[in-house]
Amino acid sequence: MKERNELIRVFTGSEVATMMLQGALEEIGIGSMVQNDSQSGMSAGIGGFPTFVDLYIQQSDLKNAEPLINEFTKANN
Repeated sequence: MKERNELIRVFTGSEVATMMLQGALEEIGIGSMVQNDSQSGMSAGIGGFPTFVDLYIQQSDLKNAEPLINEFTKANN
């Protein structure tokens, strides 16, 4: 049976911190996706306050990404 490769949220933070982590993950060959609900709210005309954004990676990349994510989180808290 084929393993499902779902997106999992690995980080929530400011847009700047999220982009920094995304860049670090890309440097080690791990793709990611940023979800920023405040941007969609602003484009729809119902938001305006900056909020936290989420960073997602493929579940299959988690084992390789965890050390970097943990190091990044410790350094940026």
